[in-house]
Amino acid sequence: MSSNDSDTARSEATPEKCGWSKFSESKLIEVEKKILNVLKTTYRTWFVPIGSTVGKNDKIWTILLNEESKNTPLVLLHGFAAGLCFWCLNFDTVAKERPVYAIDLLGFGRSTRPNFSSDCLEAEQQMVESLEEWRKEVKLDNFILLGHSFGGYLATSYASNYPDRVKHLILADPWGFAERPEKLNLPIWVKMLSILFYPLTYLNPLATVRAAGPIGPWLISKVRNDLSQKYGSIIDEKETITEYIYHCNSQKPTGEAAFHSMRQGYAWAKNPMINRLDKLSNDIPLTILYGENSWITRTTEEQLKNKRPNSYVKIEIINSAGHHINADQPELFNQTVKDVCKLTDSAQNSNGDITKEADEEDNNYQETKNKIEPFNDEDHKIENMQLTNHKI
Repeated sequence: MSSNDSDTARSEATPEKCGWSKFSESKLIEVEKKILNVLKTTYRTWFVPIGSTVGKNDKIWTILLNEESKNTPLVLLHGFAAGLCFWCLNFDTVAKERPVYAIDLLGFGRSTRPNFSSDCLEAEQQMVESLEEWRKEVKLDNFILLGHSFGGYLATSYASNYPDRVKHLILADPWGFAERPEKLNLPIWVKMLSILFYPLTYLNPLATVRAAGPIGPWLISKVRNDLSQKYGSIIDEKETITEYIYHCNSQKPTGEAAFHSMRQGYAWAKNPMINRLDKLSNDIPLTILYGENSWITRTTEEQLKNKRPNSYVKIEIINSAGHHINADQPELFNQTVKDVCKLTDSAQNSNGDITKEADEEDNNYQETKNKIEPFNDEDHKIENMQLTNHKI
């Protein structure tokens, strides 16, 4: 580990210094249980020990659904400032036909929070190695890997490092792919906010929320009131999701500091993944799902095929969805993921070419997709650029 481990994480006025962290940890357990109680699928949760990967005794909080299925497992990686409960609208459906694992990334949620390196590439590699040690401990030989946003960035890095383990890489509105444009075409109000809050760019993105202490959940509810609406179909109490977000992020922000070291601004990575796709094995099929109204800069299918001319590449646009496509349009998202997983199984079982399998499945997929009406909420379109630093 680098000797200059995340000074940002240590110097910030962290909750431990306010006597708030232990209370927040217990509240996180409580609110997580409340969210997972809505699931219909049998599941188990536990801490997976991964040894001294970054810290001394690192552990990754894990959920497993449909453990008995023999189909290829699906592993879910959440985005920045999130946790495994963000998949609660998806668990039951995507786990009908296969085992589904989801984790709190190291440094986030209920997983342990070691100090990562402040070097962007080293911090990224530490994240990747924590995933590999987790895989070894849960004894997964290979799996379909799905990452949302920052989780998509890490999923791609993991697949590049451990290609034999990933049967298909699915990226949901992935952060950190495109290069930062020289000129940003932003609304005037966003530019004004950027100038106003420029001094805060040297802090971790959620430092303000932690500094708010007990009023943090209220602050999040004002900044991200759309999240309660997204999950309202299964979670009755409006404040549950905002409490979950707050308590996921009110403890020692080491995962956040790792992200801080990798980012350039809030919306771009220092080392964009598009420039490193040549390191991703041609044998790994790649499917990217983008929200129609997302603020994320899309990578085009042409760009991907230029980088991976001999590989399976597919881009799907989820209609009427923003960045949180799995919550904005859960039915469309779930069906798309199920179809990709089924395609992967078919190609694997027949030892066939996934491109040929995809051509055969495509008509069936389009017919199914057309039957699912997108949930059309104009409020979701407002989401595009609203406080980008809290949305990755």
